[in-house]
Amino acid sequence: MTEKKKISVLGAGTWGIAIARMLALCGHSVCVWSALDSEISVLTEKNEHPNLPGVKIPDIIDYTLDVEKACTGRDIIVFAVTSKFIRSTAERTKPYIAPGQLIVSVVKGIEAGTHFTMTDVLHDVFGKQKMKIVALSGPTHAEEVARDLPTTIVSACEDLKAAEEIQDVFMNSFLRVYTNTDILGVELCGALKNIIALAAGISKGLGFGDNASAALITRGMAEISRLGLKMGCLHETFLGLAGMGDLIVTATSVHSRNFTAGRLIGEGCTASEAIEKVGMVVEGINALPAAMELAKQYSVDMPITFTVNEVISNGMDPREATTFLMNGSKKSELSIHRND
Repeated sequence: MTEKKKISVLGAGTWGIAIARMLALCGHSVCVWSALDSEISVLTEKNEHPNLPGVKIPDIIDYTLDVEKACTGRDIIVFAVTSKFIRSTAERTKPYIAPGQLIVSVVKGIEAGTHFTMTDVLHDVFGKQKMKIVALSGPTHAEEVARDLPTTIVSACEDLKAAEEIQDVFMNSFLRVYTNTDILGVELCGALKNIIALAAGISKGLGFGDNASAALITRGMAEISRLGLKMGCLHETFLGLAGMGDLIVTATSVHSRNFTAGRLIGEGCTASEAIEKVGMVVEGINALPAAMELAKQYSVDMPITFTVNEVISNGMDPREATTFLMNGSKKSELSIHRND
């Protein structure tokens, strides 16, 4: 039986709360921190999250606005803020994080400018301290994890023992956890699949069918894996849960913010209007600048990513974007016949 741990979750969004709820029900001592008083007040008073309707949260979870309280004396610190705030949150916690602390990132994204993955950002902030930082990623909609529906996820770290330690803590009767030492590949998939999900949503909003969705998912993973392999990642990662698994769920599900935002854009909304209607962070839009820069840096052809960027950043008409993709130059599926 897994030893019960003292765990803090930094971030009170749907994913952070779904994780906190799960860990608390598994018997761990759980504290949730948020920088927003409004979030903490609602959770404390109602034991419910406004974006998880009907989900009862156990009253054994401790909520706090005090970052020192959240980080001190904890076995595991889980970062569950959005990608834009992971660096600033890490800076706030740095004075209270002990050397050798076991840290988990469930954040998906790539930092603009540095091209750092989320665990790279944490290592950068915490400096030379020998932190054990694990990425948890995979096809895991918070709406389903919060309702105890069967789910799988990947615990990734170059230190296999650290990945296995998190596997032991997080694995339960409805969450099955696999390990992977290719942490860069796992995090790259987690960030870039959101862009492909935007494309799939745009396709749906335009009224296209399952054939188009399947094409976007398959060719989208092809371009993600081309970049990943150039960056030294393992091919198996892109075929696994954090790769194709996460892409499938993000590019097809009604729970997906990126798919929903894309659908709204396909139906005629601007990107800013779509974000406002979704009402939560759309990470695929945040990931576009870094994706474009990485593609250029590694000389990788990523036509779907490039075209989504044209729609989001430069106002290209989605139907014009479709024509552009469909009329692209002839190519082979086999890498031995490709020139990119």
